[in-house]
Amino acid sequence: MAIITIVGSGMMGSALAFPARANGHEVRLVGTHLDRDIIDNCRKCGRHPKFERDFPSGVSYYRIEEFETALEGADAVIGGVSSFGVDWFGDYVLPKIADGTPVLTVTKGLYDTADGYLYTYPELWAEKLRALGKSLPLCAVGGPCTSYELVAEDHSSVSFCGYDIEAVEKFKSLMACDYYHVSTTTDVRGIESAVALKNAYALGVALTVGLNQKKFGIDSPLHFNSQAAIFTEAVREMDMLLRMQDAHSVNNLAVGVGDLYVTVYGGRTRLVGILLGRGLTVDEALNELKGVTLESLVVAERVARAVKVKAARGEVDVKELPLLMHMDAILTEKKPADIPWDSFTYAE
Repeated sequence: MAIITIVGSGMMGSALAFPARANGHEVRLVGTHLDRDIIDNCRKCGRHPKFERDFPSGVSYYRIEEFETALEGADAVIGGVSSFGVDWFGDYVLPKIADGTPVLTVTKGLYDTADGYLYTYPELWAEKLRALGKSLPLCAVGGPCTSYELVAEDHSSVSFCGYDIEAVEKFKSLMACDYYHVSTTTDVRGIESAVALKNAYALGVALTVGLNQKKFGIDSPLHFNSQAAIFTEAVREMDMLLRMQDAHSVNNLAVGVGDLYVTVYGGRTRLVGILLGRGLTVDEALNELKGVTLESLVVAERVARAVKVKAARGEVDVKELPLLMHMDAILTEKKPADIPWDSFTYAE
């Protein structure tokens, strides 16, 4: 039996307690400074407030002030923060973890630089660790898996990636179970880029749901032709962007597309996309969804910003990424959702 400490009691980080306990490991769930209510609820009821199932026995709960106690003797650490906690995790959490302890992050996103480079979060953390002179095998998880279905023990297939394949395989041995199926790879940039891009493009697919509700009524039947058309364009553009990242492979694209599929059918990104499609501005949509973290908006803006920098140097043609550019206009210029359908057509 291993000791697994999960830092960040958001839905996905918390959901990983279930396969970990299925394998008999001790799990210590640590809330960040933003998670006090979650941890208090877990201590009182034994259940995450967003889940419909109690945590299994063998999970203990810690406030952030008790973080160092939760780390004592830990064989592995899982980072369960959102993309808004990336800097905090790198600056506060990683330095306190004992050298050699493998770390697995569920955080999905990309960070852009002024020269148009898109960093994955493990790359950012690796730089911080080098500056500190610390050695922590960094791993990450990507793929089509929603937290609430993982809690329900629905079959889920994901990819664990990391620079050290031994650490990746260790995490697989800790976490894989009869309903949580794990592939492994050392292609960190590929997997992490693919699953970050899907957040942006799921927003685009969801726009069509809102547009059809605006046209036919909120309770009207779903229209799948328009969703499928945007899904097709999203896959084409994700393929291009993975090539731009020097991260293209069939496996990476497949993981991203699978994650896109599951995100389109549920979650926060779908909600905000529908509201934007109905005609709300991004500010109005965010006001409707107060308290909801929307990483899709962040990654869409960052990727579009990087693309425009590269386009100014002649490295990319923005006309080949019309859906990304349209989403960026909605988010940064407050333009209405008016999907440029004809820009998705082509002739070969």
